Amino acid sequence: RRFGREGARVAVFDLNLEAAEKVAAAIRDAGGVAQAFRCDITDRASVNAAVVAAETQFGAIDVLVLNAGFTMWSRLDELEDVDLLERLVRTNYLGAAWLTRRALPALAASKGRIVVISSLAGIAGVPTRTGYAASKHAQLAYSRSLGAALRDSGIKVHSVLPGFVETEGFPQKKVLKSRLLRSFVIEADDVANTVVKAIEKGKSECVVP
Repeated sequence: RRFGREGARVAVFDLNLEAAEKVAAAIRDAGGVAQAFRCDITDRASVNAAVVAAETQFGAIDVLVLNAGFTMWSRLDELEDVDLLERLVRTNYLGAAWLTRRALPALAASKGRIVVISSLAGIAGVPTRTGYAASKHAQLAYSRSLGAALRDSGIKVHSVLPGFVETEGFPQKKVLKSRLLRSFVIEADDVANTVVKAIEKGKSECVVP
């Protein structure tokens, strides 16, 4: 919605096309132009097809926001689905890398911006999120390294590190048992506002809140 208020044209990628359509509709309601595309970020063929479709629809890519991800809520010794650890890495880290790689030519042409939505879990250890924290550590290291690699290309990389964000996929207020931790829960709009400010001010790394 914040990008919509800025008058942006937004390609919304999501594994769930219906969910992407809802986000696109909210962006249009806020004054922007948006189109939803189905994309499985863990599948390189799907990533390629989605980027091709977005470029066909909108042309240039000026800003790439890497926000796909999910978490876990279990200690490692209590984890029943051990394949979850691999899915976390493929979604939270590798998916971001694959999408970036595919979009780089267009971003180079526009001297664009890459925004990586990481997490405070990327700089700390969390007992019930071992796999998630590991994937976010990898994602943050990737973002920092990418920024260094692209320093002379005209492409700027921004890392945004939120704490507890309340979303449909991350129902923090229901999951967190500590009243103190629940008091730190922020909304998705808070993150979106930080993303816009990071781009405007050229900040390479921002913590939210």
